[in-house]
Amino acid sequence: MADPLSAAAFLAALRAEGVKASEHRSWRTHNRNHKGKWGPVHGVMIHHTVSSGDDSSVELCYNGHSALPGPLCHGVGRNDGTIALVSSARANHAGLGDGDVLRAVINETALPAPNEAGTDGNRHFYGLEIVNLGDNKDTYTRAQYRAAVLWAAALCRAHGWSEKSVIGHKEWQPGKIDPRGPIEGGGSFSMAQFRADVRAQLTGRPGPSPAPVPTNPPKEDIAVPLSKDDVSAIWKTDGILAAPSTAAKGNTHWTADSYLRDTHARMRAVQTELAAVHATVRTLAEALASRDDAVDVDALIARIETAIKGVTVRLETES
Repeated sequence: MADPLSAAAFLAALRAEGVKASEHRSWRTHNRNHKGKWGPVHGVMIHHTVSSGDDSSVELCYNGHSALPGPLCHGVGRNDGTIALVSSARANHAGLGDGDVLRAVINETALPAPNEAGTDGNRHFYGLEIVNLGDNKDTYTRAQYRAAVLWAAALCRAHGWSEKSVIGHKEWQPGKIDPRGPIEGGGSFSMAQFRADVRAQLTGRPGPSPAPVPTNPPKEDIAVPLSKDDVSAIWKTDGILAAPSTAAKGNTHWTADSYLRDTHARMRAVQTELAAVHATVRTLAEALASRDDAVDVDALIARIETAIKGVTVRLETES
C-alpha cells in the first residue's frame, strides 16, 4: 500500500531527480477527487497526447474536453524537456484497465497482455502525457525522452518502487497504442527500453541529468592510419563493383584490384597502338611528300600493314 505524495512532496521528488518542472496554474488543487478515490498508488503510466504544440497541449491536459474533463494527467512532457505539472491527485488518464496487469505492477512481476477493462486505473497510477501526435512519425526529442525517464524514476524512488512499476498505457488497456513513435537520435519508443533506462537512473543517486548530447555534434577526427591488411581488403574485396561488359561470361563482379590491372593493360596496349599509328603516319607523310612516281603503292600498303599488324586492342567506355 502506498499513499499518494502530497503536492509539495511530489514537486520535491521531481526536482531532486533533476526534472525541470513548471507549475501550471492551480495544479496543486486541480483534480478529479470528487469523482473517485485517489490512492493507494502503485505505479507510473506513460502516454502520448495525440496533439502538437506545447502550450496548447498543456492547456488541453489541464482542461480536458467535452468527452473527457481535465485534468488528463499529472504532468505534460514538453519538447524542450520541461514537464508542466497540471494535477497532484486523481486525473483522467488511465481509465479502466486489466486487473491482472495491476496485480503484476503491485508485485513487480512480468506483465500479462491486457485483455480486460474493469479496473479503475485513475485511482492507482500517476500519469505522464508526452506531447506527440502518436502517428509513428512525430519524433520525441531527446530532452522529452530524458525528462520522462527522470519523471518515472523520481516517483519510483520516492515510493521505493523499481522500474517494474512503470508501464505504458498500451500495457494497461486493450486497444491502446501509447506511447509510440520515433525518438530523436534513433530507435522507437519501447517500454522495455524505457524501463531499462529508468532502472539505470535508479542505480545512481538522484540529481540533475547529464548535459544533453548536442543535436549537431562536431565532426570527429577519424584519420586513422591504414595497415597493409586494410589496404589489401579494400582493393581485393569482391562482389561490390560490377564487371565491365568485356568480362568473361558469369564473372559479374570485379575487385578494385582487377579493374586497376585491366585498365593498366589496356593503356599499355593503347600506347603500343599509338606508336604503330605514328610510324604509319610518318611513312605515309614521307611517301606523299616525295611525290615520287617511282613509289610502289603496293609496297607502301604492305609496310603500313606490317606496322600495325597485331594491334587489335579495342577500348570501351562503360556507362
